[in-house]
Amino acid sequence: MPPAACSTDGTTDRSLLGLALALSLAAAVSLGITRFTYGLLLPPMRADLQWSYTLAGAMNTANAVGYLLGALFSPMLLRRVGASRLLLAGSAFASLFMGLSGFFTDAAPLLLQRVLAGVASAFLLIAGSVLAARLVALQPRRGGLLLGLYYGGCGLGIVLSALLVPRLLAAAGTRPHGWTWAWWGLALACLAATVVLIWPARTLQRMEQAAAAAALPQRRFGWCRFAPALAGYALFGVGYIGYMTFVIALLREQGEGPARITWFYALLGLAVLASSRIWAGLLDRFRGGEALAILNGLLAIATGVPALTAAWPLLLLSGLLFGGVFLSVVASTTALVRHNLPAADWPAGISAFTIVFAAGQIAGPTAIGWIADGPGGLSRGLLFSATALGLGSVLAWRQRPLDWQPGSRP
Repeated sequence: MPPAACSTDGTTDRSLLGLALALSLAAAVSLGITRFTYGLLLPPMRADLQWSYTLAGAMNTANAVGYLLGALFSPMLLRRVGASRLLLAGSAFASLFMGLSGFFTDAAPLLLQRVLAGVASAFLLIAGSVLAARLVALQPRRGGLLLGLYYGGCGLGIVLSALLVPRLLAAAGTRPHGWTWAWWGLALACLAATVVLIWPARTLQRMEQAAAAAALPQRRFGWCRFAPALAGYALFGVGYIGYMTFVIALLREQGEGPARITWFYALLGLAVLASSRIWAGLLDRFRGGEALAILNGLLAIATGVPALTAAWPLLLLSGLLFGGVFLSVVASTTALVRHNLPAADWPAGISAFTIVFAAGQIAGPTAIGWIADGPGGLSRGLLFSATALGLGSVLAWRQRPLDWQPGSRP
């Protein structure tokens, strides 16, 4: 057998892929479980606690507020403690706040838990994104694949949630507030992932220290130069979160049973896992906003389908398309930063995109929940999501690559 190819620092392809896969648990915890599992738990919580769709959406808005706060503080924490330590701290606190969500039934403490979980998940995802970008620097020719593997970890979290939540709800039986069992079980899953993350965190910490020693000083991120992409990504935050928050509730309203809903959500998660291969070339090829624009446009189509039809085959296609695209939108912004900024500026660039992403998510769930409480219900809310994604695609297409070469300052 031929020996495994080596990167610039002697790390083999196999080692890089292993590190990317282990690091992908950060995306599994921060997005796949901490953020998106709420969509599975929303129907039983809403029925048990007598929530309106506006309040149900506000829970994810609270999570997005926390995510925004975490994104705002992440650049400072990355400078002070480094990405590896922030990664482990974010994962540990996300596990804690997931578990605490199972101890409350009043709206106020649940909202607070969602805020705190959002802060922790922002720390986790941003730190993981910075470390994933460091991996890509070792082997740029496989950058799209490595980034896709990292963000594809979200799909693992979604699949795990799809398999665990129905079983945990069934295990709770007729106990009062049986949905609390799901929060506790998922918190244990997050804790197990945190233990696994120790290996990539320690390994990449040495890489991070070497990069910091060789890097140029950081400077302020040029928001204006990335304005079209930032605007497109903010609208992605508005639009995609509506689908992930309310599509399960819509399927239940349309009469789909638990088995079909589990299949739908699991297939969506499997599509996320496959997306790392599907879009790797796209992320490597384009240096401007083209990848973000194309992926936003596909998401607009996927999001509009459940609002227009209850045909089960089309609903499954919607879930597959959505799952196969939406985390690659996140990866496309990391690729955009990597293509257009020196390594010293990657943390600032990734944080900037995370901030506008979080801002969009703040507006999205409550606005869509408010629309869903009116005439047209959830279908009209998802049409609003699809429109936001379509507009985001148009704006992102206007993003041009920056004139920057390694060794220079943009």
